[in-house]
Amino acid sequence: MKPLLGQTLEELRALAAPLGLPPYAARQMADWLYAKHADSVAAMTNLPRRAREALAAEYEIGRRPPVRRAASSDGTLKYLFPAGEGRFVETAVIPDGARATLCLSTQVGCRRACRFCATGKQGFHGNLTAGEILNQYAALPERGRITNIVYMGMGEPLDNVEAVLRSVEVFTAPWGYALSPSRVTVSTVGIRPALARLIAESRCHIAISLHSPFPEERRRLAPAEAAHPIAETLAELRAARIGGQRRIMIEYIPFAGLNDTPRHAAALAALLRGLRCRINLIPFNAVSDAGLAPSDRPRIEAFQAELRRRGFVATIRASRGADIEAACGLLSTAAFGGGGPAAAPGG
Repeated sequence: MKPLLGQTLEELRALAAPLGLPPYAARQMADWLYAKHADSVAAMTNLPRRAREALAAEYEIGRRPPVRRAASSDGTLKYLFPAGEGRFVETAVIPDGARATLCLSTQVGCRRACRFCATGKQGFHGNLTAGEILNQYAALPERGRITNIVYMGMGEPLDNVEAVLRSVEVFTAPWGYALSPSRVTVSTVGIRPALARLIAESRCHIAISLHSPFPEERRRLAPAEAAHPIAETLAELRAARIGGQRRIMIEYIPFAGLNDTPRHAAALAALLRGLRCRINLIPFNAVSDAGLAPSDRPRIEAFQAELRRRGFVATIRASRGADIEAACGLLSTAAFGGGGPAAAPGG
């Protein structure tokens, strides 16, 4: 059976026509899928019975519940979702007062092999479909609490740009989940030309994983620098003249004695000069065999102070969910076969 979850309004119109349904039936189907969270095609009761039967012969809603849940002492939750036969991805829910952020995955593993990231160490095992990305929200027990969506889980979103853009469209369209684009952020190391498509085809926030202002040093931390230099990525963002409520965020993990010096702060400020952005300093969550150590709090605060002195908005992100390996850089399904064939975990 083919899933309806992840279908855009245009695709639903294409489904409606062979069933003899008028074009407006696509909006009715979208309403059942995304606003009413229907459990079955049969529940779409404002469609003719014969049309529902014909649709149900080929299609199902396509939601798949998580197969495992872990709860952190700080309130963060981590879910393991199925992503095709024998494959899984991890998804994190981060509550913060009246807000709750959902950290989505876009791939099983990742091909980018960033030195500081557990996901990259398990290798790449496939892209998620738009439906599998959306399922992490649609089948989430806490769905009603979610206020913000961040594409910062497993995988490089712009290596799966088609599915990511389709899922962003469903999240933000009036016929979809109708979230404000200002509630959605896509994080990337700066893959081009997919970045140009993200800029042009969505209105969501963009986060750039940077981590060093010096190209050779950045390449050792994030090998994507070799093919996608950060200077060219930033030039593209400058040329796009992103403004209004849309934000550019720069993600920077300070590592002890490596990229946390005053020289790095000065070079980072020079690199970002003229770009309207916010800098998020992210404490490092240790990953085995990375050969990296986290900067201590005073060192991070000194780095932040130097950036602020140079006119930048710089914040220090709180680390959440480390005790269940849900914090930034720790998501991985290597324990379940690295994304390859594995028995469905219980619990």
